[in-house]
Amino acid sequence: DEVPAAPPAGRARPHRVDLKSVGELGAFVVIVLVFWVLNPETFVTAKNVQIILNQAALPLIIAVGATLVILMGSIDLSVEGVMGAAGMTFVLMTANSRDSHDYGVPVALLVALLVGAVLGLLSGLIHTRLKVPTFIVTLGVWYVGLGIATLMFGTEAIPFLTNDALKLWPGGIALGLPHSFWLAMVLVALGAAVARYTGLGRSAYAIGNNEQIAISSGVAVARNKIIIFVVAGACSALAGVFASIQLGAGSATVGIGSLFLTIAAVVIGGTALSGGKGGVLRSALGVMLLTVLNNGLILSGVSSNIQSGVSGAVLVAAIVAAAWPHRGRLRVSK
Repeated sequence: DEVPAAPPAGRARPHRVDLKSVGELGAFVVIVLVFWVLNPETFVTAKNVQIILNQAALPLIIAVGATLVILMGSIDLSVEGVMGAAGMTFVLMTANSRDSHDYGVPVALLVALLVGAVLGLLSGLIHTRLKVPTFIVTLGVWYVGLGIATLMFGTEAIPFLTNDALKLWPGGIALGLPHSFWLAMVLVALGAAVARYTGLGRSAYAIGNNEQIAISSGVAVARNKIIIFVVAGACSALAGVFASIQLGAGSATVGIGSLFLTIAAVVIGGTALSGGKGGVLRSALGVMLLTVLNNGLILSGVSSNIQSGVSGAVLVAAIVAAAWPHRGRLRVSK
């Protein structure tokens, strides 16, 4: 789902196979086959496939926004804080065990998404107006979101969701697939379409390739950066809402661990940290690869410590492989 450069006038576009994408897909197939052989009775079953897809839903949702940010050559580290703030907002505004306030699921969801969008707006504004690197800005917004979530959590009893139908919805099955995965796929499709067919998506590639050239070409760089950070914040907020629904309660740390998995998946999927190359569909493949890997390790009886080590090793290898050819372009200031 990358946006390729236009061929010179008068010349036909050569048909080229993206070997990197083929390699990623091949790695996914190999991992599936290996764990199928190791766990023939438990790995490739309808139940386990549904478990994998349900586990992949949250990182898929986050990856849509994260990919657009990374395509610009920027980074968004605020994911977990935004998830906590949005998740707590949703839980406290819908039916819960702490108080009687119930504004309904649609209103609670809308306000939670607005919280995420505002935090994304904060990141975008500070970065574009004050020229603060996104690494620093979004790290700060992470803790802002975590602080908001912690204040809402308070010192009272844990707010549990009391709507049983709502708690069961993400894991419900429609046409053989979990509801959460269907939602994630809709978002992935929208994200891929935005990246490939809209001016906002094309500007993300242009900014990532060369921000100065994008500015001289008339691209509204600052405005588009802000919009993309708002979109990323809303995606993280939606993930926080669904993580809270799956947990069945409000938690300031509901997003813990999500940042690592998402960034790893985006990089492994082939989106360059230097920007300008990659796409949402590639990130989706990266999410599925890591989710299947973790699921297979669990079924194979591998301890959680070794699982973390394997995931870390895969991430480091992917970052080195992806960043090495473009090491001269990597700039923290973006």
